[in-house]
Amino acid sequence: MTKPPEKSKVVRKLRCAVYTRKSSEEGLEQEFNSLHAQREACEAYIASQRSEGWVLVRDQYDDGGISGGTLERPALKQLLADIEDGLVDVVVVYKIDRLSRSLMDFAKLVEVFDRNGVTFVSVTQSFNTTTSMGRLTLNILLSFAQFEREVTAERIRDKIRASRQKGMWMGGIVPLGYRVENRKLVIEKSEAATVRMIFERFVTIGSATVLAKSLAAASVRTRRGKLVDKGYLYKLLNNRVYVGEAVHKGESYPGEHQPIIDRALWDKVHAILQESPRKRASNTRAQTPALLKGLIFGPDGAAFSPTHTKKGDRLYRYYVSQSVLKRGADACPIARVPAAEVEMAVIDQLRGLLHAPEIIIGTWRAARSEIEGLPEADVRDALERLDPIWDELFPAEQARIVQLLVERVDVAVNGLSIRLRTNGLTSLASELGAIGSDQKKAA
Repeated sequence: MTKPPEKSKVVRKLRCAVYTRKSSEEGLEQEFNSLHAQREACEAYIASQRSEGWVLVRDQYDDGGISGGTLERPALKQLLADIEDGLVDVVVVYKIDRLSRSLMDFAKLVEVFDRNGVTFVSVTQSFNTTTSMGRLTLNILLSFAQFEREVTAERIRDKIRASRQKGMWMGGIVPLGYRVENRKLVIEKSEAATVRMIFERFVTIGSATVLAKSLAAASVRTRRGKLVDKGYLYKLLNNRVYVGEAVHKGESYPGEHQPIIDRALWDKVHAILQESPRKRASNTRAQTPALLKGLIFGPDGAAFSPTHTKKGDRLYRYYVSQSVLKRGADACPIARVPAAEVEMAVIDQLRGLLHAPEIIIGTWRAARSEIEGLPEADVRDALERLDPIWDELFPAEQARIVQLLVERVDVAVNGLSIRLRTNGLTSLASELGAIGSDQKKAA
């Protein structure tokens, strides 16, 4: 009985590219030079593997007079492009260092090979990634490449840390209030004024939420043109760059740049920030200031002074005539007035006056003397912005605005009258965004 014929083994065709390189140009003019010798050895190796389906591609990849310490080589770039196009299956070199002398660069090349299913062979070093031993050797080499990358990264981190310890600017997002010149932070005056204003207002208000709403109403924006929100405020208020420090990994060092905020103001802000937001809001609201201190006068022209008394847990606030304090109860027809009632009456009148046409026109005329071409509608819109946010302001901020706007409050038997500060109204309109930065620049 005859045996059936054996089926022939199907061999996959493997397209092989030979890469050669010589560092110096010396000897390249010879009829048979180093590149020729490398190619001859590689082609002989490919021929020996013909039974495995290896065939030589027509294109030649030869770099003469180029160092192996760089990947910027014309023939190598062409080889990588052909690999990406799926034209090569095996890369053959005379020695590994012909491909690259840098482990990091070699690792990059191997990534390209692996991504495209290409194997790598060194004919004089028994290095062949088509075999398990070759892949083991490759993994060892790549481990050293990873080690080199990590050591390099550590050196970079150490350099950054040493530079930050010397107070040097090492790049990143430039904080509001600064610009970079010759790799150093330099104060940008207009932005620095905004930063100082934010720190000072936070000390007065004690709440990032309320301050953010106030700044949004005044159209205060970040360098990227976004309205300032609570998150941005917390980052700004905690940025130690503003007190002239450089920070690295949570540690701060004296910086090379000039501070925008003095240490006393920084300490006040952070004494407030150390309290929880809920406790801070409770404390701030509990500290009710006398809104009309220094502004309120009786029918005889004498000033009224704030005072208070406690009954149990309740606090009762009053404004008392100086005449009565000095000469007795009969010295003035109005001895004292409840603080909460008179303050509410003044605030109600004040909020109404901000909508009055004559007040708006007077404020516009005063502001127009400083800003030519300022529209009346801008001033009206700015003054009307105060009304909807008034109840959300903390008492300290309400007191600041009252002191800014009110020149005098006269209390009479039949009511009270308010005299406003025209320049105060102009300042308030500016804070609330009527006089914008573009108009200031045009002035």
